[in-house]
Amino acid sequence: MYLLMQEGVAEAAGGVPYSLFLNIVGVVGFVAAVGIGSVAWYNSKRPTGWEGNERPDIVPEIKKD
Repeated sequence: MYLLMQEGVAEAAGGVPYSLFLNIVGVVGFVAAVGIGSVAWYNSKRPTGWEGNERPDIVPEIKKD
């Protein structure tokens, strides 16, 4: 029964297994979370030991209104 269900899902997705889509969404989400988190961390108050360090060029500066 499981084999038939798995085959039906693969056919519905154009022959690509459903788990591949799930893995792609997971990887893209993880990369986005790390990127957004890095920008937020660099724009926040500097942690202990990082007060005198420069901001990396790749991280944009966000102005507070």
